[in-house]
Amino acid sequence: MINRFKGQARDFVHARLAAAEVRRRQIPQFQVTTATTGPGRVYYLAPDNPHPSGGVRVIYRHVDLLAELGIPAVVMHSEPGFRCTWFTNQTPVVPAAEATLSPADILVVPEWYGPGLAQLPAGPRIVVFNQRAYDTFDHIPYPDTTPGAPYAGLPGMTALLAVSDDNVDLLRYAFPEIPVRLTRNVVDPEVFAPGGWPRARRIAYVGHRRAAERDQLLHILRSRGVLRDWEITLIAGRTEQQTAEIMRQCAIFLSFSDREGFGMPPAEAMACGAYVVGYPGLAGREFFDPAYCSPVPDGDLLAYARAVEQACASYRDEPESMAKRAAAGAEAIRDRYTVAGLRDDLAAFYRPLLAAD
Repeated sequence: MINRFKGQARDFVHARLAAAEVRRRQIPQFQVTTATTGPGRVYYLAPDNPHPSGGVRVIYRHVDLLAELGIPAVVMHSEPGFRCTWFTNQTPVVPAAEATLSPADILVVPEWYGPGLAQLPAGPRIVVFNQRAYDTFDHIPYPDTTPGAPYAGLPGMTALLAVSDDNVDLLRYAFPEIPVRLTRNVVDPEVFAPGGWPRARRIAYVGHRRAAERDQLLHILRSRGVLRDWEITLIAGRTEQQTAEIMRQCAIFLSFSDREGFGMPPAEAMACGAYVVGYPGLAGREFFDPAYCSPVPDGDLLAYARAVEQACASYRDEPESMAKRAAAGAEAIRDRYTVAGLRDDLAAFYRPLLAAD
């Protein structure tokens, strides 16, 4: 009887938390009009998140690059006066309550708002910017929704954007009737620049993924004596510049990527010249090349521990070889994930849409 009551209480708490999360993901109200005067504008909706968030940073970068292309664009936040301040920007921002969208405009909505998409009013064309395809169906009940939810049947639904080949393939398979396009991520070469070698005995990681596996891994390595004389650094709540500086100083970076949209931390660590060990997180398979890092099969904790021990041994016994591999990784990332490449992707997607008005 006690266990049954505990189970009911737990289910009640989970239901309350889920309902609160759905409320957080509601689309802010904005005005719509049927009048179309002048060229269309691109509105990127973004959560009012004051803390470092790679996804929001990408949204700001899209708007900045569209401005460089001569395409009118703006970030739309819920709260008047809100703008992200954890990275330097002069990106145009507008509060939702002051925005009026017409059929000539394009509203770009992050996949995070999935549970609230059904509330979108008819009017602008809708593009979903899906930076985490594996989260597409979060808080979308099954089977109490129509096939193709949360995107099928939305008024003005035009296309999906994704940030990795893996996510493009997944979304095309799940939504065969909706065009899906790639807009590659950017690893800022001015911020995430490679540092020199040799480096201190420092291992760094970010702490927002797979905490239980991470702790098990560190316990295993400490038990074997692998971490003796190594400094372990958690990267959390840092600015871009602070994060890059830590990555430039660490010899090894641990990746705990998990079904990622892209997997920015290990890519940034590679760009800074750190030697990366760990999980590619599916999407990261496009840049986790064994020629310059140590990818580990997802969930294989023993293989992960062995790979870290081998990396530490390489640092001790073959530092020049390790430095050479890390430098090759930095060059590969900086050659592929460029501002110029993203600018081309955005131009190829938006110019035909806006020209069709």
